[in-house]
Amino acid sequence: MIAHPDGPEDRLRRFATIWSRAVFPVTTTSATRPEFEEQLLPLARRLSRALRARSFDADQGRAVGAALVGAHCTDPEALSRTLDCVDAYLVLYCGGDGDQEDLRARSARLQHAMAAGYAQALRDRTLAEQEAIAQAALRAQGVVAQALHASEARFRAVFEGAAIGIGIADLDGNVLQVNRALTRMFGVSEQTLRGRNVTQWTHPDDAPQLWRLYQELVRGEREHYHVEKAFHRPDGTVLWTNLTVSLLRDADGDPQYQLALMEDTTERRLLNLRLRYEATHDALTGLPNRSFFFERLEKAVNAGPGQRFGLCYLDLDGFKTVNDSLGHAVGDRLLVEVADRLQACATAPGEMVARLGGDEFVALTTGPDTRQAVDELATRIMNALLAPVSIDGRELTVRGSIGVVEGPAGERSPAEVLRSADITMYRAKSAGGNRFELADPEADARTITRHGLTTALPTALDRGEFFIEYQPLVHLGDGRVRGAEALVRWLHPQHGVLGPDRFIPLAEHTGLIVPLGRWVLEQSVRQAREWREICGADSASAPLRINVNLSPCQLTDPGLVRDTVEILERAGVEPDALCLEVTESALIGADDDLLKPLRRLADMGVDIALDDFGTGYSNLANLRRLPVSILKLDRSFTRGMQQFPADPVDLKIVEGIVSLAHSLDLAVTVEGVETGAQAEQLKILGCDTAQGWYYARPGPPERLHELALADVTG
Repeated sequence: MIAHPDGPEDRLRRFATIWSRAVFPVTTTSATRPEFEEQLLPLARRLSRALRARSFDADQGRAVGAALVGAHCTDPEALSRTLDCVDAYLVLYCGGDGDQEDLRARSARLQHAMAAGYAQALRDRTLAEQEAIAQAALRAQGVVAQALHASEARFRAVFEGAAIGIGIADLDGNVLQVNRALTRMFGVSEQTLRGRNVTQWTHPDDAPQLWRLYQELVRGEREHYHVEKAFHRPDGTVLWTNLTVSLLRDADGDPQYQLALMEDTTERRLLNLRLRYEATHDALTGLPNRSFFFERLEKAVNAGPGQRFGLCYLDLDGFKTVNDSLGHAVGDRLLVEVADRLQACATAPGEMVARLGGDEFVALTTGPDTRQAVDELATRIMNALLAPVSIDGRELTVRGSIGVVEGPAGERSPAEVLRSADITMYRAKSAGGNRFELADPEADARTITRHGLTTALPTALDRGEFFIEYQPLVHLGDGRVRGAEALVRWLHPQHGVLGPDRFIPLAEHTGLIVPLGRWVLEQSVRQAREWREICGADSASAPLRINVNLSPCQLTDPGLVRDTVEILERAGVEPDALCLEVTESALIGADDDLLKPLRRLADMGVDIALDDFGTGYSNLANLRRLPVSILKLDRSFTRGMQQFPADPVDLKIVEGIVSLAHSLDLAVTVEGVETGAQAEQLKILGCDTAQGWYYARPGPPERLHELALADVTG
């Protein structure tokens, strides 16, 4: 157990001491170790403040990295030891009592910033040295050629003391001189390097144009070139460099030597590869992340002719329950186990697995024929999830829903492919989960259309795209129109007129049904007032009543009663001109709180109709506790009466319902009347009112007025 110093300043100094002891052996400073420690102390204090700052500032880490170069810590080992020291001790000595996980995450980000600042400062210093060397080399061209130039001493000082590698070779490629930095980079003696020819330094990763540029330079056709080049070291490792080769000419301007300047970028390259890996892989599971996957998917869908791809989009079923009940730590371990299993499923060439985020994973396969391969991949994934996952003694069952998309390259964009897979995955989930479904273009189109309608709904009401049609309610005794049911329609700019079955469920899902329902009620009540004013001049016509449907969402709206009263008062219409229709299924098991608004409206004189009666399997005895005055019999009970003779079973059922309703002082309205025989039979059975295409289809309000002034049965 480590005994910590007492105060924050003591802990900070302890951290600076550990840091200086780790880095001092690989520095080129002339200071003593205690002096070097004093140089690191303000840098340690800066890191401590950045670690505990309210908002993270990467510039602080970059400044510390740059300061290391200024303190002569230019050996790559100095950076490596610094990062190790910061990783191990910064949070321990400078973190205080903060959230340890957050502090370690911030420490990791500081390390990245320090590495970036260090690399940039080292590069700036190297470029400055290169410039100085290049200038010295130009001034020393005569020295190399004549060996007696007056500035040879100055060139030699720069040549030997430079931090970058320098080599001079003749035009045949034979190495003539090298400095100590170059021998350290290669890990060999000066004699070994001077015995080499530059044409022997080929590497498989050489750029295609590298040796062409070299030949142009030695022929005098080019003054210099700059490339990134790899070299083999004797110990088998690879040395990566930024290589600049310049042509040195004699006093007459003829090519004589070539000068190579090499900056060791091996550590920087490894760091970049590490950062690239972290940027393209999921930190929890180690799988490729969303950005990496999209790169691969884009290549797959844009591959050449004859190529195909297959995509499996997996979402775990019930994963939220695991997080909510067992905690996110268990959920993370479950995701890691699932990732390992998925990785084992995609090992063939052209296959990969990635994590998009949360509990969503994707598996991709490519090749000339992926029809069977993607099915087999989806099957392997489903089989891999069969075995329970054991975590802390618990056996967790893993289920998943997969959407599968397969097709030729070049026909769809990556976004379209992923959207289709997402839609298909939710179709599999809606079907019960624990299965995979194949993409269906028609189903995709319906889902996309439904999503488009959902998105357009909020502004459609503001743009006035909704309108109302009215279907008359006819009294079966005298055949006259007694009212109408208001049926809302949507005049969509692209899809034309849409019936309520296309958008009412979407409005209920989004909550727009409340303002839409309020608008329908307001328009319908205003229309009822106009009808009553027109029909009032005709003593033979009874006052017309308007029926408006209420959705289950509107029943729970606290403003239902208030809005209804305001609309009636504003229109100057009595409550008996309005009938609100509520489906039987919405009132199954309804408690008193849900029924209270309907009772208040009924007490005011508003009629309440129980719509689609007979489809909700409710107890008929419950009718006594519901504040309804009208039963609207579902059309399924009267369909058998459209022909003569009528179905005797339907006759008995309807007769019993009518008898029960009348005994409870309830009127009976029948929907879906389409033939005269059906209307006559319903009249004989004692039904009160009816509606259907036999009388009139839904239409504009003026059509209802015409029917109200005539005997529609005639």
